[in-house]
Amino acid sequence: MDNVSQIRMFFLLGLNETNNHRFTLFFLTLLCYCVILIANTSVIVTIIMDKNLHEPMYVLLCIFGMNSLYGTAGFYPKFLWDLLSPVHVISYSGCLVIASFVFSDLSILSVMAYDRYVAICRPLEYHSVMSKQRLIMLGCFSWMTPFCITGINVFLISRLKLCSQYIAKIYCMNWMIVKLACFPAETAVNSIVVHITIIIYLFHGLFIVLSYMYVIKTCANSIENRAKFMQTCVPHLTSLLIFLVNILSDVMFMRFGSKDFPQAFKNFVAIEYLVIPPLLNPLIYGFKLSKIRNRILVVLTKNK
Repeated sequence: MDNVSQIRMFFLLGLNETNNHRFTLFFLTLLCYCVILIANTSVIVTIIMDKNLHEPMYVLLCIFGMNSLYGTAGFYPKFLWDLLSPVHVISYSGCLVIASFVFSDLSILSVMAYDRYVAICRPLEYHSVMSKQRLIMLGCFSWMTPFCITGINVFLISRLKLCSQYIAKIYCMNWMIVKLACFPAETAVNSIVVHITIIIYLFHGLFIVLSYMYVIKTCANSIENRAKFMQTCVPHLTSLLIFLVNILSDVMFMRFGSKDFPQAFKNFVAIEYLVIPPLLNPLIYGFKLSKIRNRILVVLTKNK
């Protein structure tokens, strides 16, 4: 029993039933990842290169896109390799990326909601409130909070003695490692931290809801604010809705889903938030926000 805590490699079992379709899945996944890379990189580079887009809202969009690239880089290359490999293993550290990506997404969405609240509800104070220093602080908050939580989880998980190396998924997250613990009593502290994390991000969600309630209330009394809401807030709300639907569908399926569903369906539900938000978000912002759309069109026209 002394050696079980030394487990640092895990076997992923989610792809064991997809042998007949691996090459098709490989090319579809590669295509999806290429589109994600191109779309997010285009938005990021456009914002960085155009000084007219060096405003808080667009800087936060840039951070949002960078987080999508970070999260998908922690999943897609490994997943593509697994599709062509007979053995699917992942390291202990490889289990930590996806959780921090999801937490960062919600933190960034909360910061974006605050930015829109200040822009629409307190327009005369916008530039003083959303100063360069405040923007740096908010950017650090959206990255450091998730990574601190992930770091605490890493420390707590490293104390556990594990009795198995097998994970019934196509990817790994830190809470899945906790389920492999030999002694459930040892996971009590981990459970407390998980509940604290849930409370923290419930407050994130409540903050987002309250921010947009104030925004909608303000916009109801002004045609100009309604136009600003449709132009800048609708893309944020769409991204938030996509994120929540994908996360909640995964959580609900884990809680209430039947074990009789085909493995392919289980895999799709499990990776929805690694496919749909990173794919759609840059397209939504690229088409809806006129400054980004016009800049991309100018670049494409020049290249022709």
